[in-house]
Amino acid sequence: MATPKPQRSLEEVEDIILRKIFLVSLTDSSDSDSRIVYLEMAAAEILSEGKQLRLSRDLMERVLIDRLSGIFPSVEPPFQYLIGCYRRAHDEGKKIASMKDKNIKSEMESVVGQAKKLTVSYCRIHLGNPEVFPSGNSGLGSNKPDASPLLPLIFSKVGSAVVDGFGGSSSGVQCPPGFLEEFFKDSDFDSLDPILKGLYENLRKSVINVSALGNFQQPLRALLFLVSFPVGAKSLVNHAWWIPKGVYLNGRVMEMTSILGPFFHVSALPDHALFKSHPDVGEQCFSEASNRRPADLLSSFTTIKTVMNNLYDGLAEVLLSLLKNTETRQRVLEYLAEVINKNSSRAHIQVDPLSSASSGMFVNLSAVMLRLCEPFLDANLTKKDKIDPKYVFYGDRLELRELTALHASSEEVAEWINKDRLGQTNSSKQNGRDDNRFLQSQEATSSGSNISGPSKTHSTSSGEKSKYTFICECFFMTARILNLGLLKAFSDFKHLVQDITRSEDTLNTLKDMQEQAPSPQMAQDIKRLEKELEVYSQEKLCYEAQILRDGTLIQRALSFYRLLVVWLVGMVGGFKMPLPSTCPMEFACMPEHFVEDAMELIIFASRIPKALDGVPLDDFMNFIIMFMASPNYIRNPYLRSKMVEVLNCWMPRRSGSSATASLFEGHQLSLEYLVKNLLKLYVDIEFTGSHTQFYDKFNIRHNIAELLEYLWQVPSHRNAWRQIAKEEEKGVYLNFLNFLINDSIYLLDESLNKILELKELEAEMSNTTEWERRPAQERQERTRLFHSQENIIRIDMKLANEDVSMLAFTSEQITAPFLLPEMVERVASMLNYFLLQLVGPQRKSLSLKEPEKYEFRPKQLLKQIVYIYVHLARGDTENIFPAAISKDGRSYNEQLFNAAADVLRRIGENGRVIQEFIELGAKAKVAAAEAMDAEAALGEIPDEFLDPIQYTLMKDPVILPSSRITVDRPVIQRHLLSDSTDPFNRSHLTVDMLIPDTELKARIEEFVRSQESKKREGLSIQSTKATIQPTVSEMLID
Repeated sequence: MATPKPQRSLEEVEDIILRKIFLVSLTDSSDSDSRIVYLEMAAAEILSEGKQLRLSRDLMERVLIDRLSGIFPSVEPPFQYLIGCYRRAHDEGKKIASMKDKNIKSEMESVVGQAKKLTVSYCRIHLGNPEVFPSGNSGLGSNKPDASPLLPLIFSKVGSAVVDGFGGSSSGVQCPPGFLEEFFKDSDFDSLDPILKGLYENLRKSVINVSALGNFQQPLRALLFLVSFPVGAKSLVNHAWWIPKGVYLNGRVMEMTSILGPFFHVSALPDHALFKSHPDVGEQCFSEASNRRPADLLSSFTTIKTVMNNLYDGLAEVLLSLLKNTETRQRVLEYLAEVINKNSSRAHIQVDPLSSASSGMFVNLSAVMLRLCEPFLDANLTKKDKIDPKYVFYGDRLELRELTALHASSEEVAEWINKDRLGQTNSSKQNGRDDNRFLQSQEATSSGSNISGPSKTHSTSSGEKSKYTFICECFFMTARILNLGLLKAFSDFKHLVQDITRSEDTLNTLKDMQEQAPSPQMAQDIKRLEKELEVYSQEKLCYEAQILRDGTLIQRALSFYRLLVVWLVGMVGGFKMPLPSTCPMEFACMPEHFVEDAMELIIFASRIPKALDGVPLDDFMNFIIMFMASPNYIRNPYLRSKMVEVLNCWMPRRSGSSATASLFEGHQLSLEYLVKNLLKLYVDIEFTGSHTQFYDKFNIRHNIAELLEYLWQVPSHRNAWRQIAKEEEKGVYLNFLNFLINDSIYLLDESLNKILELKELEAEMSNTTEWERRPAQERQERTRLFHSQENIIRIDMKLANEDVSMLAFTSEQITAPFLLPEMVERVASMLNYFLLQLVGPQRKSLSLKEPEKYEFRPKQLLKQIVYIYVHLARGDTENIFPAAISKDGRSYNEQLFNAAADVLRRIGENGRVIQEFIELGAKAKVAAAEAMDAEAALGEIPDEFLDPIQYTLMKDPVILPSSRITVDRPVIQRHLLSDSTDPFNRSHLTVDMLIPDTELKARIEEFVRSQESKKREGLSIQSTKATIQPTVSEMLID
């Protein structure tokens, strides 16, 4: 029977385990493991103390110091050795777990635990002071390594979290389980801070100029791992590069030098050549895109969208981790505020890439901030009351007071703040008690994931302390970041598409010219443009991949702006009309870009298929109807006109979605106020205050006209329209009609003149012999002019067609405003002018080879003009329209009516309409004869009876209060429809200010009666003579 193996004592087991962990020996034995170091000096000291040459927990630290301090051949550098010790301690711990003797097991677990702690402690000492222990023979442990040796361990720790193979670990280093957690836990801040600062610098450096296709996920996971420890979070926000300082600090410096900046710079979007990221996303994914298979492009889109969302999620986790920690929250908000404030110039049309951060950084920030906002973007917006509008005035983190406000001037803002502070002084004690209770309740609910507690204390001059919740700060920061980020990227994308269109047009023109007259210079220009277009194409697809294809990003932004508009409407009493007569100062002082960004986002999203699916749009619709015609609330007419653009995108025929039809056809505020407010905005837009207002109004009115045409086809809106025309006959509807007529005349006149110019250019170019003799540059300029004229005609003709069409369909059911004394002659003159152009002597000179190409449809235009004549004649119960037609001395010609009727018969128009039109022409002819007789009867009219503007006999003279000049009421009323000033001295004037000149009116009436009486007497004498004369003759004959 075999002799049983003697059981080792506790001391022997301890010695064996510690020797295995630390790879040291106190006896000089020829050990087969070359890594084991004989500690001769330590052994001698232990013997001299009368102790056994065994390792124990008491000797552990002493032995470790000797091993680290000594110079031994072929040994690992200190850090690698210590990591090895920890790993071996871990392995021994697993073996100990299977020991049967509970006493020994417990003791050895304690020993291994102590060994681990000791190893970690000396790792900290070594990394904090690398010069303390010699580095051995290997260069890997040099005193000042480029990167912290902890970095590969952290990468191996977080490597499993990396997906899709992006940013995988290639070092092969494995971190012992539990080492990093023990390293960063339970230690004093001062010892770990320098180590962590070095790690953060290494991580920052590892992602500088890395693109969306580069290795950024591993450093990002490492960053997230480090900030998960309180000491790591504290060290990060106290790093000198958390918020860089310096006199030359700007937005770009913040991006490139701050610790988080390079992480936010990772992007697929184009950037300035100096800061270009690698690998180049455009070249790698989208070069020669026109030759790529759609499946390849789709794969690239999916890849970019996936990796960017990984970036967004990671950065959001980092910020959330820091924000949950009350010690670091303030520093995070300070960082975000500094990034926003230093990049305020990104809001400009032209952005300096050397002083402003990249679009990539701000789009990433936009996505991250929207993730932070998610807890308060619930469907019912239950936390909107935590957003304090006074943050705009008293919050000193963001520079909000300098931004253009919705209605208030900077002086009004300052005055309001002073008044508000004065009011607060009287109740500061009560406010103080309320704030204390508020702070306590917020602290009670700010633990865990709820970070809506107070994040800011701001002292006003009155001594009051205002608490701003995290929700409040996050809301305003997100609004600013979206303005400088996502919305700016939309604008950049729009300009990029315009650049592509322009370059393509130029390229096609150059190619045409090169075919006609080849030249080396033109060939170079073509090659340069083709390269430029390739770059543009790559950039466009990069925008599409990161932004347009990310439906979740756009829907999150829409949710944010839904909160914003609901919150703004809350300041004016909620979604109800009419609005209060006075705009609340809080609303008036809100930054204008809040509303502009909301509108721009909806317009952009409306053009992306399915982007609006599932998005509740009712709140946006209510907001638009409430404010688009309210200059007392939103001063900027261009911003209010942008709201019409949104509605245009939602028209069912344009949106391609039946869901948007309910916004117009089953929406209470829409049915009551939409048509009225559109008509009001149509009038308001005449005077925008801009130097380009004359041309701007046509584009804006084009959008309004399209919308009005659609609404006319909806019975409920058509009824509302007719009611407005009746109630506002002499108000907004008359103004609308006046500007509609003004625009129609200008646009048609401009188009027809441009057609004549175009035909001249066409004649020049068709004369090949003469054309070829001209210098190449002149031909190029003339060709460009030709294409420019084509575009102008096309646009003006399209707008003119819209305006005439609106006059035609509305006049069928609404005639009274057209026939008012101040309007009827203007309408008649317009119709006569159009008739003259379309069927008069010069009609043949307007013939074009391809009229449809220029939106010029003369037959359709003539038909609509005739219909307007007929509609007004039908509604003319007082028979004043024929006289107004014949009174027009510039364009009226009785023969034009027959000429137009002939054309209508040839194109097969309704016989009844043609007959009514001919009858109207006959009535006008009779009215013209009667007018000539009346004029002859009046004879020489005294100057004082003549209107000084039209030089016609006044019927209802009125005195202008400022200039004291007397004019005819219909004439001045017609003037005031377009210009609310006295035409003689430009002072303000309205219809209700006119003073009736009853004395002069009586004299004029007396003059007319007198002249008519004289005429009758003259006719009577002639009649008598005619009767007597034959009698006399007969007598003479007799």
